[in-house]
Amino acid sequence: MDHFNSIIGQSPALDSLIRSAKIAASTDVTILIKGETGTGKEVLATAIQKASARANKKFITLNCAALPEGLIESELFGHKKGAFTGANSSTQGIFKAADGGTLFLDEINSLPLSIQGKLLRFLDSGECLPVGETTSYKVDVRIIAATNSDLNKQIAAGEFRQDLYFRLDVVPLELPPLAKRTEDIEHLVKHFLKLFSETHSIAAPQFSKPVLKALKAYKWPGNIRELRNLCERLSILLSGRVIELENLPSEFRATQQASNRPTGFTLPEMGLQMDTLEADLIFQALDRTKGNRSKSAKLLGLSRDTLLYRMHKHGFTAQ
Repeated sequence: MDHFNSIIGQSPALDSLIRSAKIAASTDVTILIKGETGTGKEVLATAIQKASARANKKFITLNCAALPEGLIESELFGHKKGAFTGANSSTQGIFKAADGGTLFLDEINSLPLSIQGKLLRFLDSGECLPVGETTSYKVDVRIIAATNSDLNKQIAAGEFRQDLYFRLDVVPLELPPLAKRTEDIEHLVKHFLKLFSETHSIAAPQFSKPVLKALKAYKWPGNIRELRNLCERLSILLSGRVIELENLPSEFRATQQASNRPTGFTLPEMGLQMDTLEADLIFQALDRTKGNRSKSAKLLGLSRDTLLYRMHKHGFTAQ
């Protein structure tokens, strides 16, 4: 069974990533998944766990950004009764609960510096120290971490420990943003439309070719999550219909209109003098071709007669 079938796409970048992930999954090596928000880091982590020797063991996910800083240490390593106000009983912590299995630490870039040292200690020795205790315990837990920010920049800013980064980055797996794997968009759309047709018991809509073109031109700041939400919305509101450009949100239509415009030159914000620009381009073409008018006309996309007319218009002397 291929546990990586949940990762939809056939782009070369994704194929390479999955090959590396499959190799890493067969070991107990620590993995750091990098990628923008919405690229599918948790989906990849889940596939790795299911393909590993720990597939039948516990798989616990913790979003490091979702817990108040004062509770993270207790959540991870446990605490002793009376260790702090409100600690009415002892708790084992997530590491203890995940013993023998896998712990996925999402958004590890949000982990406070004070906790980063304790995580480093675990990665080095397998030891955890509960809050309020003086005796540590050992557990066997595989770590898969994920970040949606550049940890090297955080290291430079003093926000992330470099030694911890090196311990986490044993096998780095970087998920490309959706805008860089546009060849996968159509595969993802088909997958999501089928999924929501079955989930909501409705007829799946169809996307027209202009709509697919617009989706490929869009920048996708929310990546696959944004595409998934769009497909679900259109599946529910326009079930069984052919989706056209006018059915898309305004930001997609604006992107499509922009992509249809000729490109190659950007008008300066302060504007320009068209006659001056035209004369300057003719001068550059003549200079580059050492005065050869036929070659200059070809460079400018003009006929020779049109070039001669415009040279006369701008007062170029015969050469």
